[in-house]
Amino acid sequence: MTKHRLFWPVVALLALLVGDLIASPAFFSIELRDGHLYGNLVDILKNGAPLILIAIGMTLVIATRGIDLSVGAVVAISGSLACLWIAGHPDGVGATLVAVGLALGLSLVLGAWNGWLVAALGIQPIIATLILMVAGRGIAQLISGGQIITINSGPYEWIGSGFVATLPSAILIALLVFVLASLLVRRSALGLLVEAVGGNPEASRLAGLRSARLTWLVYVFCGLCAGIAGLMISANVHSADANHAGLFIELDAILAVVVGGTQLTGGRFSLGGSVIGALLIQTLTTTVYALGIPPEAIMLFKALVVLAVCLLQSPAFRRKLRRRKAHPAAPAPASAPEKVEVTA
Repeated sequence: MTKHRLFWPVVALLALLVGDLIASPAFFSIELRDGHLYGNLVDILKNGAPLILIAIGMTLVIATRGIDLSVGAVVAISGSLACLWIAGHPDGVGATLVAVGLALGLSLVLGAWNGWLVAALGIQPIIATLILMVAGRGIAQLISGGQIITINSGPYEWIGSGFVATLPSAILIALLVFVLASLLVRRSALGLLVEAVGGNPEASRLAGLRSARLTWLVYVFCGLCAGIAGLMISANVHSADANHAGLFIELDAILAVVVGGTQLTGGRFSLGGSVIGALLIQTLTTTVYALGIPPEAIMLFKALVVLAVCLLQSPAFRRKLRRRKAHPAAPAPASAPEKVEVTA
C-alpha cells in the first residue's frame, strides 16, 4: 500500500486535518445557514477550487515534459478583462456572459500562444511560458489601467461565491472540469497519447503520432483552466487586482502536481493525485492560521511539508530508511585493557 503514488499525499492530508481537529475541536463542524453550507471543510474546497483547476491543466502539460509558468498571469488577465467589461456595462446575465466569453476566449489565445512557441518553434517550455509570465502582468495592468477594478454584479459573483443546492458554485465548477478532463483522458485514447508523447516525443513522432499538435492542445487546455480560475478568483473578491491576482499560483500548481505523483520528466500522470495535492496545499494554508503560525512563515511551513511528502514518495529514500533500520550502526569496540607487567 505504501508504494502507491497517492498513499503518502493522502496520509499527509489526513494528518493535517487531524492536527487541525486537535488544535480546534470545532474544525469539522458544518452548519446550514439560509440553505447554504458553511464550515472549514467547505472553505478548503471552495478556496482550493482555483488551484485545483490550474493543477488539472498543469498535470497534462507536465505529462508532455512541459511546464507552464504563465498561469498566474493568465489568471490576472482573465479576471481584469471580465471585470473591466462588467464595470462598463449594465449589470445583468447578458453582460456576465459576454465578459466570461471574452475572458475565456483570450485565455485560449494565450494558451495557444504558449503551445505555438513550444510545439511549433521548439522553444524550451520554461522559457516560452516565462515570456508570458513576465509580459502577462503588464497586459493585465494595461487592461485594468493600473487600478483595482471593483464590481457589483450578482450573476458574475455567483461564479466565485454563489451556491447550488447548498454547495458553493466554485466547488461544482472545479468538479465539472475534473470529471470532463478525466473522461477525456481515461475513457479515450487521449490520455495514452499524452503519456506516449511525454515518455518519448521522438519515438511517438516516428510511430505516427502528431506530438506537436497534442502538445499545443494541452497548453490551450491549461490556458482555459487558468482563465476559469481567474474568473473564480475575481468573482469571489468582487474585484480584479492585476498585481496580486494569481500571484505564485503557478508554483503551488506545480507543487500540487508533483505531490500528486506526476513526475516532471513526463509520461504517466494522475489527475486525481493533482487534486489531492491541491487540497493538501490549501489545507496547509488553513492549518497555518488554525495553529496560530505567523503568516510570514506560510511559505517555509508549506515547503517543509511538501519536502517531507516528496521524500516519503521517493523509493530511493525509503530504501535507505529500511536499510538503516535493518543494519543499525554497530557500537564501537571497547578498547582492550592494557597489560601490566609485574617484575619479580
